[in-house]
Amino acid sequence: MFFKNLIDEIDSMMARDPAARSRLDVVFSYPGFHAMIFYRLTHRLWRWRLLFLGRLVSQIGRWLTGIEIHPGAEIGRRLFIDHGMGVVVGETSILGDDVTLYQGVTLGGTSLAAVKRHPTLEDGVVVGAGAQVLGPVTIGAGARIGANAVVLKDVPGGVTMVGIPARVVQPRAKQMDSVTDKEFCAYGTPSADLPDPVARAIDGLCDQVTSIQAQVKDLEQRLEEAERGAEAPEQPVEERADAAGPKN
Repeated sequence: MFFKNLIDEIDSMMARDPAARSRLDVVFSYPGFHAMIFYRLTHRLWRWRLLFLGRLVSQIGRWLTGIEIHPGAEIGRRLFIDHGMGVVVGETSILGDDVTLYQGVTLGGTSLAAVKRHPTLEDGVVVGAGAQVLGPVTIGAGARIGANAVVLKDVPGGVTMVGIPARVVQPRAKQMDSVTDKEFCAYGTPSADLPDPVARAIDGLCDQVTSIQAQVKDLEQRLEEAERGAEAPEQPVEERADAAGPKN
């Protein structure tokens, strides 16, 4: 059973990374795979209440892989940590099946209390490079967290989040059924036409500036016309009387 699950994890990594040429390639050169081997061992030690030994072996794994996974975290099947350097998974984190994490991801806690203080990632979640998911938030199944996003609130399933703080920029029409689904996108980004909220905000400001410039120009023209009218010489009284004609 152990080796069957191991092969299942290797195949899932190959499905999500076209750079993987063979199973041997994954086994010998993928730090994410090595980190999962260390995690499976340390998590078992943690459940046996060998807490110090679990933390010690976990620290060795961190030195060798650059990936820090606390032994107390609960991780489902087929987790793929791509590249991996700088990934941190906190003690009370819960990860479902087919989750993908890229380098620099932090699943961190925001409380010092010994309670559930780390995120929960449901099945099929993709977290892009450098993203921070902080606190006991829940990321719904199939959601994508874009690179460098900071997530501080619950995220519904099947949406894409970007920005600081992260916000929804694109709902997904279809949930990812498996790691081989053609809709899987690396680094938590959807299609190339992803709307950029910062660019949209800048475009809106540019439109407002253009409108204000037009209004200012119109006001300047009216002011110039008013000033020219005020500067025109006043007609003498006699000329005005002649223009009015003789009285009866």
